[in-house]
Amino acid sequence: MARFTGTVSRGLRAPIISEGDDLREIVVNTVLGAASAGEFEIRDKDIVAVTEAVLARAQGNYATIEQIGEDVREKTGGQVLGVVFPILSRNRFSICLKGIAKGTRKIVLMLSFPSDEVGNHLVPMDALDEKNINPYVDVLSENDFKEAFGETKHTFTGMNYVDYYKELIKAEGTDVEVVFANDPRRILEYTDVALACDIHTRARTKRLLKAAGAKTVIGLDDILTESVSGSGCNRKYGILGSNKATEDKIKLFPEGCDSFVREIQAEIREKTGRTVEVMVYGDGAFKDPVGRIWELADPVVSPGYTKGLEGTPNEVKLKYIADNEFPHLKGDELKAAISEYIRHKGSNLGEDMAAQGTTPRKLADLVGSLCDLTSGSGDKGTPIVYVQGYFDNYTD
Repeated sequence: MARFTGTVSRGLRAPIISEGDDLREIVVNTVLGAASAGEFEIRDKDIVAVTEAVLARAQGNYATIEQIGEDVREKTGGQVLGVVFPILSRNRFSICLKGIAKGTRKIVLMLSFPSDEVGNHLVPMDALDEKNINPYVDVLSENDFKEAFGETKHTFTGMNYVDYYKELIKAEGTDVEVVFANDPRRILEYTDVALACDIHTRARTKRLLKAAGAKTVIGLDDILTESVSGSGCNRKYGILGSNKATEDKIKLFPEGCDSFVREIQAEIREKTGRTVEVMVYGDGAFKDPVGRIWELADPVVSPGYTKGLEGTPNEVKLKYIADNEFPHLKGDELKAAISEYIRHKGSNLGEDMAAQGTTPRKLADLVGSLCDLTSGSGDKGTPIVYVQGYFDNYTD
């Protein structure tokens, strides 16, 4: 009988995870329970994916704004701090900003424009053209910005992030000045102490600031790299990848992901005889075509995965093969010819024209994006995703 199904991604319902729960046991029992209920059969090369949020919750990896402020004060001196290129997010950055404000006397808030790093727009690019403003060169004060564009609100949330961030800072008793620029070195006109808040461009921002003579430069990945007054921490990413937990607490990115995924893989192998791949995933790397938001506020898509998820796909483009290699064939003859071509494809296609148009991304990023879209970020209650057939091709 012909097989009609290729890749299948299933969200698995799990209990609400709390601090101290044995998440490894919960994941294994959930997968085995779904399989025993007849929902699927566990096979080699299936993928078990667990969202980073529930791992961090189980670990109790939290920190308060007071603990953030204490670390910021220790590392920056607590006077005038340039907060450079934060993203515009109530969930991702607002609580971090409250903590940062607790650790300094004054903040010079430098916002990139027309959008932040992940595509949240303050103003449309067309509006800059209309006002003859060059975002690569010009620096705008808050008054300059408001005179040019008036009150600006986020496309989806309706938030005026300029006013929102200002009020958060003021509420902590900290002075604030807002400027708009895209060259991080312009912050040195206001202070020589800077906190780089960008995610994926942070290394460049730090490098430019240090080369330009900044006295102190740190990033979000340098805050809470160790426990402060009993806080959680992340030794690699600091408070990057953190989320709002309460109005005065964040949940940090989880730690120990590599050992976590290996333990789950080993236990499922022991109980089923099957070797599945396992990953922890956060934000998927995709861009919303309407809001223009690039949905990757975590520092990586996957902070931990088993070895079978290393590397990139090695695939050929079926329509290219059909049009270029076998344009004279149709139906079963075409299927047989393409199947034979796939069976004999090279192990590393590289720049082979047959691979053009396939996605040259890491497997872990591709699978993590699939899982993020499957589980969503709302009330589905499926923090575990089970993927089958991802490594199959047309011949399977």
